[in-house]
Amino acid sequence: MVNRYVNTSFFNNNLLIYQNEIEDRGLSFIRQYKTVKFKELTIAQKASIFPRERRWQYGDRLDKISARAYGDSQYWWVIARYNRKPTDAHFERGDIILIPHPLQLMLSYYTE
Repeated sequence: MVNRYVNTSFFNNNLLIYQNEIEDRGLSFIRQYKTVKFKELTIAQKASIFPRERRWQYGDRLDKISARAYGDSQYWWVIARYNRKPTDAHFERGDIILIPHPLQLMLSYYTE
């Protein structure tokens, strides 16, 4: 399993605006991952990817699409990142979604 947070740093958040949530949980801070800045795929990397098109439909979710395309729902983030839309909420019915293949190659690009 490849973790999408590999090489991602985190920080301890104890900002005042979160103080109620922090106290309600009996914590002194909340650990959060820093926002990842994704690199663009190179021209050579793009040439090695063979995306399959699919139209976003009512009831679609990235994890369900990942499960059908890759046999595992945990790789939803590969599809999201490739399409530059970080969550299901960023897709609208009728959008063309690209499902990149081969998965192992995409994972190697996204975790370098």
